[in-house]
Amino acid sequence: MDDPQQVLAEHWPMLSRIAASFAHDLVRRQDLLQDISIAVWHALPRWRGEGSQRAFVARVAHNRAIDVLAREQRLPTASLEEALPDPLADPVRQAESDQQRQALLIAVRRLPLGYRQVVSLSLEGFSQREIAQVLGMEENAVAQRLSRARRQLRDWMGATR
Repeated sequence: MDDPQQVLAEHWPMLSRIAASFAHDLVRRQDLLQDISIAVWHALPRWRGEGSQRAFVARVAHNRAIDVLAREQRLPTASLEEALPDPLADPVRQAESDQQRQALLIAVRRLPLGYRQVVSLSLEGFSQREIAQVLGMEENAVAQRLSRARRQLRDWMGATR
């Protein structure tokens, strides 16, 4: 079995982004990330090497996030705290990039849960087949949800510009 600390460290950026797609403010995001980490830690002994470890970890993270979301019912809207900007980057481009990233994250959070799940995994680079495996869905259902979610995001993002 892989060392849980090593697995968490390897997948930490993905887990952080998954938590950010479900939790609006920093404190809730950190709490959710802690819940997700514990869930991954406990679930790792059940991973038998069937499929990728990355997909297994993402499935555990998504399932835990959904559990927390169901428990809390509705999260209030709050401002986002993003990573520190690159000091060498063009400040105007950095600001534009940060605004686009923030707008996308806000738009993703507005999506219905089923769409939010497939979009956040897609943004993590998972294929439609992997998303289907993570979420326990048919691949064509994933494709359909992704198409509809992307259309909705384009509409929303176009409306904010």
